[in-house]
Amino acid sequence: MQIWVGLGNPGAQYALQRHNVGFMIADTIADLHDFGPVKKAFQGWTQEGRIGPEKILLLKPATFMNESGRSIGEAMRFYKLDVGDVTVFHDELDLAPFKVKVKTGGGTAGHNGLRSTEAHIGNEFRRVRIGIGHPGHKDKVSPYVLGNYAKAEMDPLADLLGAVAAEAKWLAEGNDARFMSDVALRLGDSK
Repeated sequence: MQIWVGLGNPGAQYALQRHNVGFMIADTIADLHDFGPVKKAFQGWTQEGRIGPEKILLLKPATFMNESGRSIGEAMRFYKLDVGDVTVFHDELDLAPFKVKVKTGGGTAGHNGLRSTEAHIGNEFRRVRIGIGHPGHKDKVSPYVLGNYAKAEMDPLADLLGAVAAEAKWLAEGNDARFMSDVALRLGDSK
């Protein structure tokens, strides 16, 4: 079993914020791959399903971003899994908007959800980094990250969510390079 975590903040007022792209991806994966009903567990919401032969627990922590690690750690301990069985989908300032990169381990780059996750389960979890771009100056970061996607960004956002969900089989198999390549191809970006 793998635990795939979408990072975000609970509540309708946060639904379309850049910081909630992890929640959006979890919902899209669940829809596209016919995951089971939403259940309350591990201080969040879970859905179980399969992608290919792999059993996946999707988790959306309801602890707010800054405490995401509590929820993730609880689920990991319950299923007796290792940090390497956890994949976290999150927004990334240091990537251009709608770019997708995968890596295992690394720093938190000031991301409070990643910082909390690292504090509770360690550093060597896989991260699916969803680019949101940088507003240009550090004083603008918080309002930008907590701002809603603009109307003009809705179509590229929908394309991104669909591409990540459609190519999720490669993540389930552990083929991160193929996942990144195929998502880029779907988005018309061969870089």
